Amino acid sequence: MTLTIGDPAPQFALSDENGQMFELEQQLGSRLLLVFYPGDNTPVCTKQLCDYRDGIDAFQGLDVKVVGISSDDAESHLSFKSKHKLPFTLLTDSDLQVAADYGCKSILGMRRGLFLLDKAGIIQYQHVESLALFRRQRDEVLAAIRGLDG
Repeated sequence: MTLTIGDPAPQFALSDENGQMFELEQQLGSRLLLVFYPGDNTPVCTKQLCDYRDGIDAFQGLDVKVVGISSDDAESHLSFKSKHKLPFTLLTDSDLQVAADYGCKSILGMRRGLFLLDKAGIIQYQHVESLALFRRQRDEVLAAIRGLDG
């Protein structure tokens, strides 16, 4: 399934780093930036999520809540979040089903991808990397969001 801008986001329920259930449907009313990333404590993923951490005030100023998603378990997420002082929720997609629903599953695992959902759960922005070495930098993502708000 290929998602496009204007499509409703596929619904999901995943466990967060504290073992609490995060249900997308319960998040309606907030804009979300879903950040699919291959793994905790890997060089590119760490750089990407720390970049978003360093710009969290700008995301919050645009009324956007950042949520990370990888296949790593809660223990790994908790350690990663603590080590890098990440101020956002990290979700576990252990079987990569949600990644598949969003077009972020590959033969090698999780592909890096971003999806901005509006308050009604409609996809407003998306970008899935062709290679895991590449990532959208914070300024690019913020500029895209500001462009939508323009």
